[in-house]
Amino acid sequence: DGAELALLDAPLRGHDDLIPCLFDPDWHPGVVGLVASKLKERLHRPVLAFAPGEADSPWLRGSARSIPGFHLRDALAAVDAQHPGLIERFGGHAMAAGLTLHRDHLDALRASLAEVAAERLSPELLLAEHWSDGPLQADEFRRDIADLLRLGGPWGQGFPEPCFDNVFSVAGWRVVGERHLKLQLLPEGSRGQVPAIHFGGWSGEPPPPRIHALYQLDIDDWQGRGGVQLLIRQWDGA
Repeated sequence: DGAELALLDAPLRGHDDLIPCLFDPDWHPGVVGLVASKLKERLHRPVLAFAPGEADSPWLRGSARSIPGFHLRDALAAVDAQHPGLIERFGGHAMAAGLTLHRDHLDALRASLAEVAAERLSPELLLAEHWSDGPLQADEFRRDIADLLRLGGPWGQGFPEPCFDNVFSVAGWRVVGERHLKLQLLPEGSRGQVPAIHFGGWSGEPPPPRIHALYQLDIDDWQGRGGVQLLIRQWDGA
């Protein structure tokens, strides 16, 4: 939706690092967990996101999310052991953590995390596995089903939100926010188009006429629409 686009379109230094360590002075501490989680899902790598703890404060509040096989708290403990005082305080577990950092230490943390990544992040860990609950039928791209899926949670670690896969014809597309794709998709066997968005999906090349997409069925209440949209997680030409 619009809020997520705004968050993920902010200037993100370090976005391409093995362990991205991101900061934006306009972020609120309450959104850094969302930013870290969304980018972890998109990039399939551990992500740390920071915001100012308070206005005009030199202290940053951070939230971190990890991928299976990379123990986040152990990684932060290794940084703390190698560079005492670099992190003011931290806590968490294998998949999520929170930490406080002085703004002047942000670059040093990035460098230290790069060392940890070189030691602990194997190429195999960075290969994402995509699981599907199968295809939806042509008449199942409906708001009532999206509502049931949303209420079926809470979704989270060890209990992932359902994903589906179908073949679609691409009826229309446009680039939004420089990096994202908005699409109009026509499911096989259906006469009705379904809107979709693929965050970070713009590669500089138009999508093919037909795609095989892994997606989540989500609600779309932007500007009172009361409809559905597909959150594309992965796609290939069909």
